[in-house]
Amino acid sequence: MAAAREAQAEWAERTPVERGNVVRAIAELLRERREVASELVSEETGKPLALALGETDAAVEMGFFVAGEGRRSYGRTTTASMPHRTVLTLRRPVGVAALLISFNTPLPNVAWKAFPSIFCGNGSVLKPSEHAPASAWWLGRLCLEAGLPPGVLNVLQGLGPEAGMPLVDDPLVDLVSFTGSATTGRVIAEAAGRRLAKTVLELGGKNALVVCDDADLDRAVEWVLAAAFSNAGQRCAAASRIVVMDAVYDDFRGRLAHATGALGDVGPVISEAAMDRILAAIEAARAGGATVLAGGTRVGDRGWYVAPTLVEGVAPDAPLSCDELFGPVAALYRVTGLDDAVAVVNDSPYGLTAAIHTASIHRAMRFAECVAAGVVVVNAGTHGSEPHMGFGGVKQSGTGWKEAGLESLDVYSETQYVNLVVDPALA
Repeated sequence: MAAAREAQAEWAERTPVERGNVVRAIAELLRERREVASELVSEETGKPLALALGETDAAVEMGFFVAGEGRRSYGRTTTASMPHRTVLTLRRPVGVAALLISFNTPLPNVAWKAFPSIFCGNGSVLKPSEHAPASAWWLGRLCLEAGLPPGVLNVLQGLGPEAGMPLVDDPLVDLVSFTGSATTGRVIAEAAGRRLAKTVLELGGKNALVVCDDADLDRAVEWVLAAAFSNAGQRCAAASRIVVMDAVYDDFRGRLAHATGALGDVGPVISEAAMDRILAAIEAARAGGATVLAGGTRVGDRGWYVAPTLVEGVAPDAPLSCDELFGPVAALYRVTGLDDAVAVVNDSPYGLTAAIHTASIHRAMRFAECVAAGVVVVNAGTHGSEPHMGFGGVKQSGTGWKEAGLESLDVYSETQYVNLVVDPALA
């Protein structure tokens, strides 16, 4: 923390263009060494190399996007009721930022927080998940090689209680930015709130994908498979609730169950504890009357693999319907029409993303107007945000701040209002 505080003052004196150039250099070096970075991610998480390569590329793109804002770090200029008074706004660094990230997409998770924090002139301490420590360490070394001054980004390893919470409690920390579960988010919000630190929480989701009676069912199946099961379902934007209109429910259920059963390896979940928790949730749903249409079992006896799982008949208030599972499990729900679908989508403590498949622009826009979600997608999956798109949810999915996009600059900077009062007599 002392290193971050000491380095921050000098770093903040550099212009946004200079800081953006350093972020660009980091992104370029990461692109040059994408294979090395991706192999490291694959080793520490178990995910396929092709998926890790795509994630590395996403981290690179975030770097290029943030770097480009070095030439567009805009404020506002306005007038006032007082004569000869002009008001303008400037972006100022927050100070020292604690960045606590999840394991699911290690390099993009670092990029979404570290790049805007660096660009905005902060000193930062990054605490990666204990499940994915190596890639964060490697990227920290890469930042130094690309020209980032020592101390501007520090990588701290450890478990949450021993490393994460001391950062949250430290009076040297001006901003706490956390991505993870709502349970941990509540603990962080309470601790940081006691000292009124700026707190940014990007939490979980129980995201719904709606299939209407006029949808292209084959394409809807493809998007459900991608949104629910890619990365072993370990996405905050994963589609875990599949809401289908009655007129096409039986047809769609048959197609999706067959495709889910034939999907094959979707990669391991992050730990044995995660695997056991997911399998226990499936068994609890089965005991509560749900039917497992595909999967529902461990795959093999080595590693932590759960078969892509599709269930139906889960009660809307059951844990499988309400709790973020963070695994390759999706549940089917039958509804009568759009109003009923919206009611099911909104019957959740979370509000991160939602998707609808329909041929009607009227129905799609009405859905967007009515659902409680920070991101709405039409005719695709619930996932797939890009660097220029602000990402964040409502209700228990976060505190209202957005990751990525121009909105991320609002997270890692403060707006300063400068009042210029001119005396015409001195002109």
